[in-house]
Amino acid sequence: MKRWSALQREIYKLIDENLNLQIHLSKYRMDTRYGTTDLPRYWITLDGEIIFDYPAQFVVKNAEGNGVRNLRGEVLQYPYETDISDISALIREYIDTPKNAVFAKHFENDHWGLINILKAADRRFGTRRLEMLRRRTDNKAAQKIIARRLDEERIEYA
Repeated sequence: MKRWSALQREIYKLIDENLNLQIHLSKYRMDTRYGTTDLPRYWITLDGEIIFDYPAQFVVKNAEGNGVRNLRGEVLQYPYETDISDISALIREYIDTPKNAVFAKHFENDHWGLINILKAADRRFGTRRLEMLRRRTDNKAAQKIIARRLDEERIEYA
């Protein structure tokens, strides 16, 4: 897998430049009396508002303590097991998918609702595809992006 900065540059090439959308990946060092570990975090902001936040939006309490549950229902022990590399692989898969196949393709490894967010922000898709996505998804982050893009398109043509 490429470094995050290289992957980030590639995904930004696909994002509508009129959106104030940022995708971040970071690791936070956690030092305890038992040792140190890195706490990974993926988050997406639109106009400074966090609209996607892994692991925060996926945290669950379970018998073993805190964990993270992906949309597939699997509970992972955070921070020792995470989906961070899987999220990066999913972004890579999206980037590598040809434009004409993106809407028809089922991204079976999207356990977080990330693909609809990427589709909504993708500059290659216009009003018709965005309206189609708006009707198909309940993803609140994707809906915010779609609303923002469609409002801006209406303003540009007015």
